[in-house]
Order: sequence, then structure tokens, then C-alpha cells
Amino acid sequence: MTTSAYLAIDEGTTNSKALLVDASGRVLASGSAAVGLRNPAPSHFEQDGEQIWAATQAAVAECLAKLPDVAPAALAISNQRESVVAWSRSTGEVLGPVIGWQDGRTAERCAHIATPQTAALVAGRTGLHLDPMYSATKMAWLHDLVVSNGHRPGDVVVGTLDAFLVARLTGGATVRCDASNASRTLLYNIHDLAWDAELCELFGVPMETLPEVEHSDGDFGTTAPGSAVPAGVPIAAVLGDSHAALYGQACDRPGLGKVTYGTGSSVMVPTSESAPADGTRVDTTLAWLTDGPLYAREGNILATGAALETFGAILGLRPAGPALSALAETARDNGGVQVVPAFSGLAAPHWDRSAVGLVSGVRRDTTAAHVARATVESTAHQIADIVEEIERGGDPVDLLRADGGASVNPFVMQVQADLIGRPVHVAATAELSAVGVARLAMHADGSDSHPEGTPTTYTVYEPGLSTASREEARAQWREAVDRSSGRAVRTAGHDGEEHA
Repeated sequence: MTTSAYLAIDEGTTNSKALLVDASGRVLASGSAAVGLRNPAPSHFEQDGEQIWAATQAAVAECLAKLPDVAPAALAISNQRESVVAWSRSTGEVLGPVIGWQDGRTAERCAHIATPQTAALVAGRTGLHLDPMYSATKMAWLHDLVVSNGHRPGDVVVGTLDAFLVARLTGGATVRCDASNASRTLLYNIHDLAWDAELCELFGVPMETLPEVEHSDGDFGTTAPGSAVPAGVPIAAVLGDSHAALYGQACDRPGLGKVTYGTGSSVMVPTSESAPADGTRVDTTLAWLTDGPLYAREGNILATGAALETFGAILGLRPAGPALSALAETARDNGGVQVVPAFSGLAAPHWDRSAVGLVSGVRRDTTAAHVARATVESTAHQIADIVEEIERGGDPVDLLRADGGASVNPFVMQVQADLIGRPVHVAATAELSAVGVARLAMHADGSDSHPEGTPTTYTVYEPGLSTASREEARAQWREAVDRSSGRAVRTAGHDGEEHA
């Protein structure tokens, strides 16, 4: 073995990736494998835990095969957040479906729990809104399913996907999640930095079924024989994917935020406050827990890349997402069309699970290119909604850095800058989640060559819309969101009178 590097696993919604990263933050090799997503009923999103494990294995094997002389010094994991899986503590067997972060099947359960008192309790201790995107009600649903199928309660683990991967990689010896993933469950007290017994009782999740919580750069054990990762490699860092991207972007102080584009999107900006911002509709989350906690304001969007894929497929385009973006670029404007991709409702800052997907403003002269452009704009509008809400709560967003899938598309990024009304800095490396968690592993063992952040170049997209044009576009978007949510919208008729 001639070179050492850090192996980063990035387990996402639609694929699993593995990257070898050297101490300077340079990606040496990578591998990937697709992961399926089932939609068995409206607002239900499921995956197969065994397929996720197989895809992770395949990605690692592909990556390591490209550089057989490189020995992984340590392993780091970033993962899709809020998705949950149940498995047997004794055998490691997966006991039910993976319930995805987009899943809305527990919306009624959330509504039943959400009295003003419980909503305030949850927000005060977890920083989060009471919404089915977060893990707690899905954990309760899955635990009830597994127990009703006859599995012994004391042998059941219900956890986030980082804990599942750690358990598999260590041969069951370690059953731990990191604090950033725990902070997305509605069960973790971000002030006490521990599972909260009262919240577990409220949501019906037995505490004994949960993994232990570890610091993000803590001890997650060592890899066991039998997986694609060589045995004996320490698992040195774990972060939720959005948190890992924040770390990779070196966004570690207030005002310096990032947006990560994927199936959905996340806007995250560090804050000096652990308490929720008064009156705002974004969350306060634990960015990471190392020597101490770093908190952040965050807004999550359920469908951005998913919107491009969905409407690309509806329009018969292949490959759906990239072809839709290319078609959108041929339209000078959206022709009055608005697309609201509320496939399972809307998350931050609207928090309306009853909202429905909507295409509005269609006329006789509407073209497929208009619909495509409106779909691209829907991503930018949703990001702008969150940035405006974060700033409304008193936290500045002085600089926005972008990473993830859509960030490599210049047209999409220009639309984002136009509709957000400020520059967007796009990292040259799109895989910031994997690079970020690898950097945390390096920091944990003191080998990080660039402790102030992985050096990268940025492409800067300056806004090109006038203030008046941007405000008009934003007003039209807000009207479409109101329609999606079923709120009455009054418009002037041909007689000059207002009509509902």
C-alpha cells in the first residue's frame, strides 16, 4: 500500500456513492450505485434497506478497485436524513421497509399530536416543526408494524440510516447514530444533547429501541470482515448529508450559508442561538457536535431535483432532469406558467401537507418550454422562500454557497441568483457532502491539511433581474403557492371587478 486516504460513503435518496479523499480534500476516486424508490400510495415513499446496503457495498467496491494501492485510513459516512429503518439487534436482519424522509403517511398522526402545547414543547426542545418529514412518527409507525408482525420488542432497533450502516459495517458491534442525525428525529433534545424521555413517550417510541448517540467525530467502532470495506478501518466521522455539505463548504459562522441541491434541497446557515427564532417558520438544528455544538437555521424543501425529474418524465424527456433544464433554457420566460411541486405537500416555510401539486397559468400559446422553465424556477423560488424567512427571523444570509446535483447546471444557478436577488457561489466540487464528512474524519485524527476548509474555486452567479421584475416574479409564485394550499386568490375579471 503506497498511499493513504479517507473513504467517504455518501448514502443518498437515489444512489449511494463512495469517494476516496486525500488529506488536501482532493477526490482520488469514486464509485456509485443506484437505489430504488417506491411510491406504493400517495405521499408514501419507501426504500429497501437491503438494497441500500447492497448499493453501498457496490459503490465502495467500485471506488476501491480504481486505486487498489490506496489504503483507507478511516471511514466517514454522510447519509440522507430523517429516513428510518428497523432491524434486528441480534441478527442485523432488516425488519420492514425504509420509510423515506419525503413520506407523508404519518401526517394524521402528527396532526393528532400537534396541540399548541405539544408543538411548543417539540419546538423548544428539538428546534423543529412537528411534521411527518421528521423521523419520530415514522419510527413509531415502523416499530408498531414490526411488533405487530411478531418480532420481539427487545430485539428491535429503529434508527436513522447512519446507524443502520454503522451497525452493518461493524458486524453489529456498534449501534450508534451521530448527533446531527439524531437532531432530525423530534426525539433529541438539542440543548441537553440527549434523547428526551418525554418526547419519546409523546411519540410512542420506546427509548430502548433507539441507537446510542455519539459526537459527529466520535467513536463509531471499526469495520468487521465481510463487507466491501477492509476490516479494521475506524469509522471516524458521521454527519447527515446537509450537515456534511455545510462542513465541506466551511460554513461555520453566522451569515455564511449554503444550499445543497438534491432530490429535495436544504438551506442551512449557522447561528449563535440554540433557541428557535421567534415567529419564524424555519427550524433550528444541530449542525454538528464535536468539541461543542454548532447550531444552524435550516429550511428543507421536499421536491427540487424530484420536480425536474417528474416534469421531465411527464413531458416525455430523456434523461428527464437534464433534458428538462435544457428545454427550459430555450424559453425567454415562463409565459405566465407557475409550477408548485407539492407532491407530498410543502415543507419549510409553508408547512402544509395538504398542499397539492399545481401547474397554473396555462394558455393556448403555452409551450412545453414554458412548463420546463416554470419547473426550474420553482426550485429557485423555494430556496428564496427559505432565505427570506431566515432573514426575517434576524439571522443574516450574507453569502450563499451552493453544492449538489443542480449546482453543476449554469442555467439553473443563474435562475437561482436572479430570483434570490443576490450572488450565488457554486463550488467547483459538487460532492461536498462526501468531502465534508471526510474532512471531519481528517480533523478527528489531526491530519486535515486545511482546517479552515477544503480549498476550492467558486463560480459566482450575479443576479440579472431588476428589482421590479424579481418582485413581480416572487408575487406570482406566492399566488401559485396560495392556490396549491387551497387559499382563496382574488383576481380581476374582464369587467374590472374582483372574483374569487
